[in-house]
Amino acid sequence: MNFHSAILLLNAISAATGFAAVSSVRAAAVLGPRSASSLAGTATVENEAVHRSLLAARIANDQNKHNSNGKRAGKDAPPVNIGWDSHEAVDQAPDSLVRPGDGPDGNYPMRSKFEQMLRQAQISITDSIAKIDGGATFQEDCWTRANGGGGMSRVLKDGKVFEKAGVNLSVVYGSMPQEALQAATERGVDRAKGMAPGERVPFFACGLSCVMHPRNPYCPTMHFNYRYFETDGGVWWFGGGTDITPSYLNLDDMKHFHGTYKEVCDRHDPEFYPKFKAWADRYFVINHRNETRGLGGIFFDDLNDRDPEQLFAFAKDAVNSVVPAYGPIIEAHKDDPFTQREKDWQQMRRGRYVEFNLVYDRGTVFGLKTGGRIESILMSLPETARWEYDHHPEEGSPEAEIMECFKHAREWV
Repeated sequence: MNFHSAILLLNAISAATGFAAVSSVRAAAVLGPRSASSLAGTATVENEAVHRSLLAARIANDQNKHNSNGKRAGKDAPPVNIGWDSHEAVDQAPDSLVRPGDGPDGNYPMRSKFEQMLRQAQISITDSIAKIDGGATFQEDCWTRANGGGGMSRVLKDGKVFEKAGVNLSVVYGSMPQEALQAATERGVDRAKGMAPGERVPFFACGLSCVMHPRNPYCPTMHFNYRYFETDGGVWWFGGGTDITPSYLNLDDMKHFHGTYKEVCDRHDPEFYPKFKAWADRYFVINHRNETRGLGGIFFDDLNDRDPEQLFAFAKDAVNSVVPAYGPIIEAHKDDPFTQREKDWQQMRRGRYVEFNLVYDRGTVFGLKTGGRIESILMSLPETARWEYDHHPEEGSPEAEIMECFKHAREWV
């Protein structure tokens, strides 16, 4: 998507949700000259990876045109776009959103176990965050779909500590064109393997996603997502990660956050942290700004290089480390004094958060393209944000200090 198209999308969604009417949103952001930095090559690497994946998909399809073998989507397979209104609100979610005995090609035990693990994590995380906030509680909405799946959203708003915090569980049965599935991977994984050429690919996806936006500018925003995918062709993979987006740099905070996730990774594979930390630095780049959304963490996708039980254990460990990694930072800074100037800077960084989520974030784009539940998809957006025309931090200021970190990736542990 080019920048012009992205801005049109951002404006359209903002208008539809009333986001642009927030009083603290001011002038629209415009592109300035791209500065020379270590991130210049990062955006190029990301774009080249997408192009390589698209090319690989097209070549694979061309090679298979003469071969009519392969599985075809069943008559009961869901459409490419599930439909914005395909979900039905329910008072209480069923014990499981995974279809009983799902198969025959699917790994039903893993689908069910992953969903139950995420349900437990959702409850544990929201309970802990509500205690830290001390003012508001999480409201839960549940929904199901006739073809299977559904979800549970837990959202806290207008709290003492958090302006908005949400944790969404989603189980999706859908289908996607083969090129769309393959272009979404960095490693060129053949997600359409086993399917007939040109046939849309039915898939299963289960994930838990979260974004937390605190009030205090010295409390960072935090995001995580952990997910498990399968296709009817028999391909499966894990993805996810946890990342942090501060408005002001605190070295002790970054050492704690990254150190916690390094310990998590090291318990499963010493190569995970350096690999997934670098992956996060590449992924969370706002290409049209030539800067990162935040200060990273870990990010991985298409992970299927070992026994699925081992990867399940890693994902479980990682999602259950969210509160130990993030909670102490919020506790340490939730009562820090701040000025209006510092609040304005936080709001401008939130504007960058909006830009990334609506233009580049895979989960957001995936949800919009497949007709996901819009309130859950856009839950990640802050309630307020700010854009100032051609704003540049004052040289030598704390704002300029952290901008250097957004421009040049650093090692924290």
